[in-house]
Amino acid sequence: MVPERDTRERVPVGVTGRPRIRLDQPLPPRRRLVPEWDPEAFGRLSERIARLLGTGRFIVWMTAVIILWVLWNVAAPSGLRFDEFPFIFLTLMLSLQASYAAPLILLAQNRQADRDRVNLEQDRKQNERSIADTEYLTREIAALRTGLGEVATRDWIRSELEGLVRELDGRPPDGRVVFPAEHPRGRDVGDR
Repeated sequence: MVPERDTRERVPVGVTGRPRIRLDQPLPPRRRLVPEWDPEAFGRLSERIARLLGTGRFIVWMTAVIILWVLWNVAAPSGLRFDEFPFIFLTLMLSLQASYAAPLILLAQNRQADRDRVNLEQDRKQNERSIADTEYLTREIAALRTGLGEVATRDWIRSELEGLVRELDGRPPDGRVVFPAEHPRGRDVGDR
């Protein structure tokens, strides 16, 4: 028979008798007395309720329920009425509905304000990038315009070539001949 090995880690001498905590393994989940809920799911639910409370459909249904409530408790036989004339129970139900509706609407408004804040920040960053891009393009266009001032244009090259042709012909730009050909047949004839 093979003796079973102790799977617990050994505790060094002089240390308390608690087992060492292993950092390479996750801790087991703790049991909680309070149930956990997802705040985003609760926020989405509150937005749905707030969206419902802000519609004409809700007002119409709420009005119909109140009218039926009042008519039932006024016109029904005495034994079937559940809320007599001062309608205390109706007032209690409307107060309960209002006490839940107000915080839910505020929660939905806070979530919308948070979304608006994030959108505003994204818009601000996008505007900053657009301004930076526009400034960069403006500088590039200015550099191109400055560079174009130094670039030879077709008309300038044509006028320079015409001036060189005139010089090669021996005529100054005004038509005078500065260096007349020595021979009537042309310039440089017989120089070789």
